[in-house]
Amino acid sequence: VQLQASGGGLVQAGGSLRLSCAASGRTSSGYCLGWFRQAPGKEREVVAVISWNGRIYGADSVKGRFTISRDNAKNTVHLQMIDLKPEDTAVYYCAADTAGWGIEEVEYDYWGQGTQVTVSS
Repeated sequence: VQLQASGGGLVQAGGSLRLSCAASGRTSSGYCLGWFRQAPGKEREVVAVISWNGRIYGADSVKGRFTISRDNAKNTVHLQMIDLKPEDTAVYYCAADTAGWGIEEVEYDYWGQGTQVTVSS
């Protein structure tokens, strides 16, 4: 399974970005798909995940600002981010969990290459 993330960039605080991730290869709509992020000097952390049937988990730090969605027919997952803050600056990774549900990094089997999101104050 290959995951290709896109949509990162530089935005001012209060702005918006939409990240997308396309899965290819031996994919399955039964996978849980998630977004993680890693800021400089910090460990990678979960942002939001979505199961095949729409069950969602979102980190407290992004609730009300970030929305995760997926299109099973297109094998894509998106992260709509609004009201971005400088502390959201990080490399964002999409990942797939073949077990169907997970909110921990160790549960994810496949990872994309990451896309940089930089929020200026």
